[in-house]
Amino acid sequence: MRVRRRLEELERASYLSAQSGLPAYNGLVGAYRFQNTLNRYEQRIYSQNGEDGVLLHLFSLLGTTDRRFIEFGIGDGKQCNTANLSLNFGWSGLLLEIDAQNVQAARRYYQQQLGQSAAQVEITQAQVTAENINLILSEHGYAGEVDLLSIDIDSNDYWVWQAIDIIQPRVVTIEFNASLGCERPLVVPYQSSFDAQAAHVSGFYHGASLAALTKLGQAKGYLLAGCESAGINAFFVREDVALGKVTAVSPTQAYFPHAYRTALMSQQAQFDLIRHLPFIEV
Repeated sequence: MRVRRRLEELERASYLSAQSGLPAYNGLVGAYRFQNTLNRYEQRIYSQNGEDGVLLHLFSLLGTTDRRFIEFGIGDGKQCNTANLSLNFGWSGLLLEIDAQNVQAARRYYQQQLGQSAAQVEITQAQVTAENINLILSEHGYAGEVDLLSIDIDSNDYWVWQAIDIIQPRVVTIEFNASLGCERPLVVPYQSSFDAQAAHVSGFYHGASLAALTKLGQAKGYLLAGCESAGINAFFVREDVALGKVTAVSPTQAYFPHAYRTALMSQQAQFDLIRHLPFIEV
């Protein structure tokens, strides 16, 4: 009950903060627009953008089960989508990161922050691929329902989510490529060792469009709840969990352009730089 009360308090604080002042990153794209109700709850605590507040809001609506998460692509763990849940709310889970130095830094950080409770967050070095993700999760004891899955690997996010069948997360947050626009369901072809910087000097050629991820979500039984306003992460809720609590929105309703890229050039100009490269329309 104490955790639930704290969750409700922070959720209300997130709402009031959103009403009284805009998060700093929204200044990059000019006038702030509330796309849907979800965006009113954006708040950055440990996340890179407004993901922390959105997740608190979603779980205040949906409730929780075991308060377990899985996240991969965490960097050094100090700015990721599950840090607030583990450091402030006692959630447990698995963090995966490809870079060995980042893994060591994350382990030190969570040990410092959680002390004797650090074991509740397992941090492992792994290169996540569509071929190995289910095995990795199984080896770490994950199967069936978990509350949250967060995917941010700047490459094969779509293909890895498509491959996951050993767990059934209630909420999924996943990075989309806003440079591809919001209408066409485009995906970069799968390569297990894909490197966005090597693929194109702009770094814009990676991942999947919001429309493509929405189609994948629907095929897996998830609805699109919205996106945070920096135009980087989308939030999906399993349809049976969302029933009567969260309403689906379309990619067009949810979409925001990538705030940092759009500060340099328009979304159309971003896509024009990479349109000649291979895409799959799903």
